[in-house]
Amino acid sequence: MKTRIMYIEYKGDNLTGDACICRVTFSKTMKSIYYKNKRFETLSGAGFKSNYIDAETGEDYWISGCKKDGTDRLYGERTPIYIDEDVQKEYWTEIRNLPEMVGTIVINGK
Repeated sequence: MKTRIMYIEYKGDNLTGDACICRVTFSKTMKSIYYKNKRFETLSGAGFKSNYIDAETGEDYWISGCKKDGTDRLYGERTPIYIDEDVQKEYWTEIRNLPEMVGTIVINGK
């Protein structure tokens, strides 16, 4: 199965929510994404605040590839983004090209 480092943001009832940068796995059809114990299904047409839903709960999520400039939040909020420990080295060196940041696991931390 294909894997990739992606940005996942929970949308819930608001326009912003908890977010992480993590490694996901794709289904064979590439229409579902798996992360931890969740399966996300693509929406037929991306909404104004979400492009995937949790297949079990129906909750809204924004999932996308990580941006090289770090502006991953959908609406640009300056709230924390957590980087899974197993991807942080690859994220900082290969995606962001900031090897001096290796070891940083929270972006926009307080």
